[in-house]
Formats: sequence, C-alpha cells, structure tokens
Amino acid sequence: MELFILSVLVLTSVVSVTFIIERGLALRRRRVIPPNLEAALNSCHSGAEVPMLRRVCEQEPSPLSELVVVAADHLSWPKAENVEALQTRSRHVVARLERGLVVLEIVTGIAPLLGLVGTIYGLITLFGSLGEAGVNEHAEFARGIALALNATLMGLMIAIPSLAAWSYYSRRVEALALELERLCDEFLRRQYPHRKKEKVVPNAVHPA
Repeated sequence: MELFILSVLVLTSVVSVTFIIERGLALRRRRVIPPNLEAALNSCHSGAEVPMLRRVCEQEPSPLSELVVVAADHLSWPKAENVEALQTRSRHVVARLERGLVVLEIVTGIAPLLGLVGTIYGLITLFGSLGEAGVNEHAEFARGIALALNATLMGLMIAIPSLAAWSYYSRRVEALALELERLCDEFLRRQYPHRKKEKVVPNAVHPA
C-alpha cells in the first residue's frame, strides 16, 4: 500500500509537470498571435488586401490565423452573419487554448487528498505497530511517521505548483482571448466601413 500511494503521487507529479510545460509553450503570445500576422492584419484596410492577408495566415498557422480566415471567408455575408460564424469558431479556439488546464485543476484537488491518504495509512501503520509490539519497536514507529510526513509533503509539493500554474494560465487564456477579440473586431470594422459600428465578437472568445 505504501508503494502504491507513493507511485500514484509520483505519477501525478509527472502529469502536472508535463502539462505545466506544454501549456507554457502553447500559450506564448507569439504562438497564439504571431507578430507578422498581427502586423499584416492591422495593415489590411480593404478587400483588395485580403488575399495577401490570407497568404500570411497560411504561413503563420495559429489561433489568430484561424479566426482571420473565417472572417475573411465570409466578408461577402452581412456583418451580423459574419460575426456569428466568427463566434462559433472562436469557441473552438478558446477550448483548445484551455486544453490541459482542467488536468492541472484536477491535480490541484487530488494531490493533497492523496497525501492525506498516505498520512492516514502511515498513522494506521504506526498505531498498529504500537498495539502489536509496544513502544520499543522503533523501526515500525519511524516507518509510520516517515510515510505520513512524506505523503503529506509530496501532496503539497504537487498541489502548490499545479494551483499556481492553473491560476496563471487561466488568466493568460483570458488575456489572449481579449486580444484575439480586439484584433478581430478591428479587422471587421475596417472591412465594413459603412455599417453601423457594433461589437464584433462580444464575449465570444472569453473562456468559461
């Protein structure tokens, strides 16, 4: 049982570190909003420049390029319908940005519980040895205390970084979503210059 608890804690820590690193790489601003694409998008002021923008999107695959392609493909539609299509795709984009965060959230919850299980098992082992052999069995006494303390420490050492990473990445996704919304909003405003101004992607790319 002792080996099982420690093995689960080690596996949990490996999963946590893996997703912390993976999300850290995936949520870099340059990867979500490539600078070259952002510059091309900001300089696109008319329909004649859209083909050039599409070529940049093909060269710079990213969440932003995915949204821009959707908006560009539907410029012949009324603005409201284009916005609706963009909202639908933005939900999928944000879902991909949030991928892995739920794992960190789960790890944050279960790691301390696993540590608590190890603590309880260590105390059971400790008091069981006291009842069977008396207080002179120092080895069993030390073993029970060590298991209880090690399990608690490991659980906390896994949960604290996971919680910090989950909180940071959640805010990071929210910030990137707002930036994607702003860029798409400005792009469509330039492409529909004679339409009544309206918010282009209201709450569409906000994470849940």
